[in-house]
Amino acid sequence: MRLVLGCLCSAILGSLFTVWLLSADGGSSVVAQERGSNPAALPPVDRIKSLAARAFDQDGLTPEEAINIAVYETANRSVVNITAKSVKTERLIMVEQSEGSGSGSIIDLDGHILTNHHVVVGAKEIAVSLFNGKTYDATLVGADPLNDVAVIRIDAPEDELFPVILGDSRPLKVGMRVYALGNPFGLERTLTTGIISSLNRSLQIHGNWKIKSIIQIDAAINPGSSGGPLLDAHGRLIGINTAIATTSGQSSGVGFAIPVSMVSRVVPQLLKHGRVIRPESGIEKVYQTEKGLLVAEVRANGPAEKAGLRGPKMTKQRRGPFTVTRQDRTAADLIVGIDDQKIVTAEDFLSYIEAKRPGDEIVLTVVRDGRRLQVGLVLASSDQLDRTE
Repeated sequence: MRLVLGCLCSAILGSLFTVWLLSADGGSSVVAQERGSNPAALPPVDRIKSLAARAFDQDGLTPEEAINIAVYETANRSVVNITAKSVKTERLIMVEQSEGSGSGSIIDLDGHILTNHHVVVGAKEIAVSLFNGKTYDATLVGADPLNDVAVIRIDAPEDELFPVILGDSRPLKVGMRVYALGNPFGLERTLTTGIISSLNRSLQIHGNWKIKSIIQIDAAINPGSSGGPLLDAHGRLIGINTAIATTSGQSSGVGFAIPVSMVSRVVPQLLKHGRVIRPESGIEKVYQTEKGLLVAEVRANGPAEKAGLRGPKMTKQRRGPFTVTRQDRTAADLIVGIDDQKIVTAEDFLSYIEAKRPGDEIVLTVVRDGRRLQVGLVLASSDQLDRTE
């Protein structure tokens, strides 16, 4: 009976493996035609199908193992080990040198590498080790701290660079198989596997800013794996492994990855400008209350000030030889909505603004002196505001 069940399971897995081979990009006969050719010469998706088919032909491999091998052989040369050195100073004297490590993905033949911002932030020296053991000095091209994304560059020959295949994170489903590649604890190009546990999670990266479209996975992400690629079953990049939720400091089965759809919007700006040019409201700070967002500070000559938004009223009082500044928050505008949408948290406000473009007009619903008002505001670009300072 056990033998019959074993044969039946093998047949089912083999059938599912055949379906997987035929499913990507609608191809139906490429693998059968190309088994005798060089997989490296095939288009990316057909290449991994060919590698998986060859691995499956070998004795003792299950369909799942064949796919794992194909994903690794397709993507492992795209993964780099990043070492970032920083120096802490005190009163112009160097007092401590620290070294951190992370991972990254080669994205083009110009030597650009995608990683996390927190892997390279504050680094005075960045070194990148390739699959062949060669190490190159890297320079920071651009960074987006809000989304924890950075691009660095090395000057390496094209024949040593193997760009990762870009995928699409929009059609992902919970339960899909994923593969995380990185350098945990300095162990280069390590593969861990798992599934997508959840989608559209929120992860706070910087201040009040939260990324809402985070991918939650159960594949192990240990120290040193940050910045490495999250791949789908066809070896395509679908995210950047960025953090784990843990009390021990080690992987606990809850990992997070920044989706490639967001990365695709950010990276072109980093390559062109070195930073992300975002729409800005000119509201520098808010107090979050149960009723809405109380304006705490507006930027001078910014969109909010030009639109007439009010922050707290500041008054100065003399107390003997000292002057004391008092803040009257009751005079500040309370933001309760944007374009007829209710706003309760700073995260809601930032996410809505981020989805707009410089030059777009929004209408804020504010409560001022007990009355509800509609205030039109034209968003500026962060680049434009920086130049006026």
